Amino acid sequence: MKKIIFILIIIFVTVYFNEVFSQGCSQCKLMAKQGSELDENSFGSNINNGILYLLAIPYLLIIFLFRKKIVYFFRTMFQKFSTK
Repeated sequence: MKKIIFILIIIFVTVYFNEVFSQGCSQCKLMAKQGSELDENSFGSNINNGILYLLAIPYLLIIFLFRKKIVYFFRTMFQKFSTK
């Protein structure tokens, strides 16, 4: 019984907070409002640039945090290929 109540609470919280977070970020709203005054081509490129910017940040953080392991991996990989 407790497990069913716990699962129902998790489902309710997930559905409820999904509506709150699906509103969009403030930067996207600002670009959309400013883009309505401009032509469609500049509006689309501004939104696309913002999406690419948000997409690149996590990858750059991962590369920065694991740079030593990445360098070690490539060194060992190239050493294996050069000895063959």
